[in-house]
Amino acid sequence: LQITTEGARAVLAAAALEAETGSAAVSIAVVDAGGHLLVLERLPGAAAHTVHSATTKAACAASMRKATGLAGASIDVPTGLGIALAAGTQRWTPLPGGHPLVVDGQCVGAIGVAGAPHDADERIARAGAAALSGAADG
Repeated sequence: LQITTEGARAVLAAAALEAETGSAAVSIAVVDAGGHLLVLERLPGAAAHTVHSATTKAACAASMRKATGLAGASIDVPTGLGIALAAGTQRWTPLPGGHPLVVDGQCVGAIGVAGAPHDADERIARAGAAALSGAADG
């Protein structure tokens, strides 16, 4: 299974709608299972640095196959820094807002959201991931 560009756009659209409902100025990135960028949008008012942060959160969630906040919760700071250095600063982060996209138990990609408080980033990412129905093909 792999996520299609059309599917990635559907995930992004659902997340953007959730962000706009809460007036959150965020960037949203959707990547494939390898962490390669498929679609990206910086909503009006989102700070420039949120593009990099959203993309990193998505790449990390795809690589770890779990939400980024959870990925960082179970490790200490030295281990987290070691992982970040080994993986690269564009591939790993413990910050919440990254969520894997799973179809039939298989990770087909991930979404990353940055720019709002962490709980809002997570909520927006989950809303995007929930829109995955029909977004992947085998």
